[in-house]
Amino acid sequence: MKKHSFYASALCLFFALTTLTAQQKNDSIEQLNEVVVTATKFAIKKELVGKIIYQITPEEIENMKGKSVADILDNIAGITINGSDNSAGKDKSIFIRGGRDRQVIVLINGVSVSDPSGVNTTFDLRLLSLNQIESIEVMNGAASTLYGSGAATGVINIKLKQPVDKPISMDYEISAGTNNSQNDSKLNLKDFNQNISINGIVKKFSYLASGNFSNIDGLSEASDKNSSVKFESDQFVATNTFVRLGYKFNEKINVQLFNNYDKDIYDFDAGAFLDSDVNNGENEQLRFGFSSSFNYEKGMLSASVSFNKNDRMLNIFNSWTSATDHFEYTGKTSAVEVINDFKFSDKFQLITGVNYQKQSNQTNSTYGDISDDLANYNNIDPYFTVVYNALSGFNINAGARLNNHSEYGNHWVYNVNPSYNFSTHFRLITSLSTAFIAPSTYQLFSQYGNVDLEPEEDKSVEFGFIFSLKKKIEINSVFFYREEENAIILPDFVTYSNSDEKLNAKGVETEIKVDVLKGARLRFGHTYIYKNSDTDYIPKNKFTALIESNSLKNTYLSLRFKNISKRTYFDQWGTGDNINLKAYSLVDLFASHNLIKDRFSIFIGATNIFNESYVETIGYTTKGRNFKLGFNFKY
Repeated sequence: MKKHSFYASALCLFFALTTLTAQQKNDSIEQLNEVVVTATKFAIKKELVGKIIYQITPEEIENMKGKSVADILDNIAGITINGSDNSAGKDKSIFIRGGRDRQVIVLINGVSVSDPSGVNTTFDLRLLSLNQIESIEVMNGAASTLYGSGAATGVINIKLKQPVDKPISMDYEISAGTNNSQNDSKLNLKDFNQNISINGIVKKFSYLASGNFSNIDGLSEASDKNSSVKFESDQFVATNTFVRLGYKFNEKINVQLFNNYDKDIYDFDAGAFLDSDVNNGENEQLRFGFSSSFNYEKGMLSASVSFNKNDRMLNIFNSWTSATDHFEYTGKTSAVEVINDFKFSDKFQLITGVNYQKQSNQTNSTYGDISDDLANYNNIDPYFTVVYNALSGFNINAGARLNNHSEYGNHWVYNVNPSYNFSTHFRLITSLSTAFIAPSTYQLFSQYGNVDLEPEEDKSVEFGFIFSLKKKIEINSVFFYREEENAIILPDFVTYSNSDEKLNAKGVETEIKVDVLKGARLRFGHTYIYKNSDTDYIPKNKFTALIESNSLKNTYLSLRFKNISKRTYFDQWGTGDNINLKAYSLVDLFASHNLIKDRFSIFIGATNIFNESYVETIGYTTKGRNFKLGFNFKY
């Protein structure tokens, strides 16, 4: 079955490639103007990039109101967000190209965010509100040369909203909805959200202040499928605030200050199929810093300084002692980065930079403490990337980075990413990249720690194509193969160790976008992935589809579809057996209407409209049919 799925996918891609390549010979040439940032850290035309970059534009985010960040990312080809369809308080894990969440870097306004006190140092998506996000770029594949050791399988670059160009503007949104499982059909409103933003530009000064407040209840984290008693609901309360101040001295120099404060308070259960009315947690994040840019005749110099502090608290009932264990975690990250983009000509540019980062972990636990005097490390990473775009259509992006780790010494990583534009319609892309990932302080110094751990090493290759036709049709597809050595595992739930087995993953990611009629668009995505180890919830086949239309005056309508294939999950901490999970499909509806154009709008969403019963994570509740209604006011 594995081979048949792979061959079928490859055959479809070959057919699409040959058919559309023949068709494009008869079409006029059109120059594309879309710009992306993630591929080089600076704005570059999309057609000059040898990577597939998925963009979620401000318009698309506007048309997905009421969703979470995890919901949005889970509909992108090649990405699986485990927990996106569970309760709001359930942790969200990011899987890209068969890798784990610690192999993905999340950037907010170009600055990497993480929690060094966590097992995998990963950023918690629950700390983000979609209402405060302007756009998202996702680049699947290794990008460690530009973004450091964590970017082994992908980069998620999130840009927060910018002030509008007038002295004062206000944006207020309120929504309410249900939060039911498949067994509930009541219209009790248990999902509330408010967001307010005030911003503007006064001469050379810009400002933005935003606050988001959510309260979600009504759904148990753990599934009560095996219980004769209905489990209690688990509440999730979130506060997200964001302030940005900017000053543009002239056309060359710009400085911005930023501050984020985010806090989640949530209940959680005792595990798979196990209820708890005691367990609760808090997650608090404080981020602040500044960024600046200087434009000169042949390039741009930019710099950023940031500090990120994560405070987490957990209260967990201990059935052995009949008492509640208390855990406190504090992770701190300080980062400084300076980057220079020098353009020798329209064809050739050199990007150089240096990144400094210091991380520490202070843990107070019933099972032993971790002191930040011991559990800390720093990196000083110089790097460079060469970008060459020839008139013949040949492009190359190549570079290297020296990971200078205070505990693990020097490790070189590199990236070679050539592409060729046969025309403005058709482009072949390929790349070879490596990555280095150091163990987390938890994996080194916790009760499960092992100070003799070796860093993980990763190598990725990919090959694909991008076809576009008058912006009416776009097809992109890429085959990838990734190999990982020294994977850090916890085989006996006693001590972390490096795997003797070389892990590998391969697959195909495909996306098709079609403008079928004026005001109507179709989007299809398919991901096939095969791994030699099934200890996670990554499906081998995942299909997504979107049909959207704004052909009705002042109205937007969309229908979303997601299909997850059968999965085989090795339950290493439970039964110790392979568990077969059934395939499932989810269908969502969304509609918005401008009652007063550019001033006042209403939106309504319906998720899992067929009330599909399914399992995303074994032992945890999934969402049934739910509705949400909201209003947005702009001034």
